[in-house]
Amino acid sequence: MHIMTFKHIAAAVIILLLAACKNTNDAANSTPTTATDNTSQLNSLTFSLEDAFPDLDFSQPVGMYQSSSMQWFLIEQSGIIKTFKQNGENPQQFLDIEDRVRAGGERGLLGMALSPDFDNNGYFYVSYTSTTGDSVISLFSSRDLVADASSEKIVLTVEQPYSNHNGGQISFGPDGFLYIGLGDGGSGGDPRQHGQNTNTLLGALLRIDVSNNDGSYSIPDDNPFSNTTSRPEIFAYGLRNPWRWSFDKKNGELWLADVGQNAWEEINIVVNGGNYGWNILEGNSCYLNDDCDKSAYESPIYVYSHDEGYAVTGGYVYRGSSIPALEGHYVYGDYVSKKIWALKRDDNNSVINTLLLNTDLNISAFAEDNQGNLFVIGHQQGKVFKLKAQ
Repeated sequence: MHIMTFKHIAAAVIILLLAACKNTNDAANSTPTTATDNTSQLNSLTFSLEDAFPDLDFSQPVGMYQSSSMQWFLIEQSGIIKTFKQNGENPQQFLDIEDRVRAGGERGLLGMALSPDFDNNGYFYVSYTSTTGDSVISLFSSRDLVADASSEKIVLTVEQPYSNHNGGQISFGPDGFLYIGLGDGGSGGDPRQHGQNTNTLLGALLRIDVSNNDGSYSIPDDNPFSNTTSRPEIFAYGLRNPWRWSFDKKNGELWLADVGQNAWEEINIVVNGGNYGWNILEGNSCYLNDDCDKSAYESPIYVYSHDEGYAVTGGYVYRGSSIPALEGHYVYGDYVSKKIWALKRDDNNSVINTLLLNTDLNISAFAEDNQGNLFVIGHQQGKVFKLKAQ
């Protein structure tokens, strides 16, 4: 997430910023060699945002997900989940757990994952900050589009030493396992060195098997630390604050946006057992000192400097049919600069990054429907918009 704490818009208290405390130790480093905006065929199109649900307004929305039956579920940071049909009709409250959520800043109800068989079994998982400040992953049951708040079974609780960098997204992968993103525990610069410590769940992407839908979990056999003294839940680590991430519908690749500290925002394609460098690295640059060994860490697929934005919001690889030129591009944005870009690797594995449009939205999340259409969520604005092109 990114909340504008130290450096930017302190009054905007939300869940997504983490850029803060600007130092100068990496200011002279440059981004990877890439093709720039003017190389993309997307420049022939004009992109815009259309109010997806004109009759609906929300309170600090941070995520929206669609079931296989086309039903939308939208989460509000305070602890509310609302549901409505594909076109926004028949809105109703699905779940209210405000009584057990500490919301504000980077805390709150942060993520939701529908069971792969949700339309038949009604099970779903949520990620939230408890009233004691801990990160909680819980299972709930529902029936006829009404969740039972008393059905909660806590799957996992992770102590949070500070109030920021909670991460919070959860999602089922193509493999059927539940993935959980957790930030480094907060403050600034990872003072407790969680990012490189595989004995803690903080600063990591977790993967667990919750297929029993009874509140318990087991460890997939191929998790990298399944047979070691490290935490076996860890799938990848060395992350600062993985706010939003997604799986490519076509090939299953996991694209993850990690919010930066002083100078760089980064986008990673996450692999099993990957170490993404924080807090030895920020992006491709040494963070703790000017001379570090980068060879042990996975490199981001792309980074951008704080000249372009301060709080990256991850999106989706576009697999829809309404904008053919966008096919295969990873669409993402920035909460602070309010820009939306499209990123793609070409046949030579070079990276092409194209600015699609400037918005007036604090972009807390993107959403994807079953047809691959993309939506943009305005956190402070309380609205959802559909990405269009002509």
